[in-house]
Amino acid sequence: MYVVAGVGKSSVRKTFEKGAILLSKYAAGLDALDALNATNDGGNNAEFQSFKSGSTFYVKVLGTANLISFYSYGIFKQVNSFVAKEPSQKSKAGYPVADYTVWDRAWKYHKDLSADFSDHHGQEASKYRAKQRFAMGFYDLTTGEPIIVDVSKAQAQAIHAVIVKNEKRLGKFAFELSKQGSGTTTTVSLSPVMDMDEDLTDAQRANFEKAPAEFDMSLFDGLLFEADEAEQIKLLTQAGFDVSLIGLTNAAPNADPFAASSGPIDVDSESLPF
Repeated sequence: MYVVAGVGKSSVRKTFEKGAILLSKYAAGLDALDALNATNDGGNNAEFQSFKSGSTFYVKVLGTANLISFYSYGIFKQVNSFVAKEPSQKSKAGYPVADYTVWDRAWKYHKDLSADFSDHHGQEASKYRAKQRFAMGFYDLTTGEPIIVDVSKAQAQAIHAVIVKNEKRLGKFAFELSKQGSGTTTTVSLSPVMDMDEDLTDAQRANFEKAPAEFDMSLFDGLLFEADEAEQIKLLTQAGFDVSLIGLTNAAPNADPFAASSGPIDVDSESLPF
């Protein structure tokens, strides 16, 4: 089975329809690079590879655009990560501006009551906001199989900067992909392996030579768990949010109280944790 790294098996179940999501629903390849570098101006049963602090992988980088961008909801140790089956429209800064999901409505409820992002409602709003994530693909030299890692935008930018810097040498050097630290001090790095004879095993060097010329982008299909509105309501209740505050019940949604005001939200870039 192909392996993909980041949020764990429980949060990357296949979608309910057709066993896969359409890649076109998410920014991929060069489009994902646009999202990665932007300022604030088919189901293969793939799974994220566990990528915990202290993890190290020796990999071959097969290209500069082996990634997808997506917006993920979830609360650490409370609600596993998921993407919305029907995503909301986002501003360039990543804030929902139309077609709110259930979780966007919970975010907006607390945001509108917050006087300061550090107050109770501000902290609650940050729990329900969709966060932009990137899934990046590599070829694992230890297993001889592709892997995909789930990283934040800042982490993806750091990794991609190294890839671009070494673009002309991708076929000559292996790389060490690692994660260190915890909490806000967590860092992800990608470093060239300058002495492959010294630092790699015979098997890893052999896998380097037989690695495919390109990363199979179809591995991103079916990677993310999509939640429809009913599932999102259940997960929101699981997170401890009273869905009646946004006009919902656990059984079925009522009228959207934000439908009439679903225009752009007046926020100031990504400085707010909302």
